Amino acid sequence: MTRVWQWNRPVTVREVLDDLRRERPIAYTTVMTVMDNLREKGWLRREREGRAYRYEAVSTRAAYSAALMNEAWAASDNPAAALVAFFGMMSPEQTEALRDALRVAHLDDTHPGAPAEGRGSPER
Repeated sequence: MTRVWQWNRPVTVREVLDDLRRERPIAYTTVMTVMDNLREKGWLRREREGRAYRYEAVSTRAAYSAALMNEAWAASDNPAAALVAFFGMMSPEQTEALRDALRVAHLDDTHPGAPAEGRGSPER
């Protein structure tokens, strides 16, 4: 997914393959299989372009990360304790980013009905 997100546009298997081969040898069929598996799981969508497919992420990396955090939090038998433990692991930079995000979320809440970026359906 990281390779698809970094392009910020629909990509072919060949483009991802060429990018990966800069770091290590890897087979075309391996990349194709992984990308098709990601499509089947709903993380990528694809459109035919000539004889190839172009793959695109269904959601942004931020939306994906948020969904993972929400899933982990929801799975806890004590969500408050999980949050306290999570906050205790944060660096000062992460803590400041959280404060900034809470300020933005609070501003969004002051305008009921106003669409907040990142809420609702996954971003393209």
